[in-house]
Amino acid sequence: MAKNIAVIGDAESIKGFSAIGLDIFPSDDFEEAAHLLRNLVDGERYAIIYLTEEVYNSVGKERSRCEERLTPAIIPIPGVKGNSDTGRKRLSSFVEQAVGSDIIFNN
Repeated sequence: MAKNIAVIGDAESIKGFSAIGLDIFPSDDFEEAAHLLRNLVDGERYAIIYLTEEVYNSVGKERSRCEERLTPAIIPIPGVKGNSDTGRKRLSSFVEQAVGSDIIFNN
């Protein structure tokens, strides 16, 4: 069975993703966003779930529950309110963990 890609965040930030075939789940309430994330992960229908950085930073408990699983990948993306650098920091830590040094950002 093919797995899909989902996006959770405020409606303004994620509405364009539906045009490229991603499943969008607008939410301006962080408690609701955590509930959505839990349901999407437990449903095992998605291989990747993008979260706006604002949502990503607010659903830490649900995210940590997902980190022990191989799928779905939980990836932060900037929203319309700006970039908090969460995605770059996360990518940097993955690279450093994999190769022993941050060869991409050199921080």
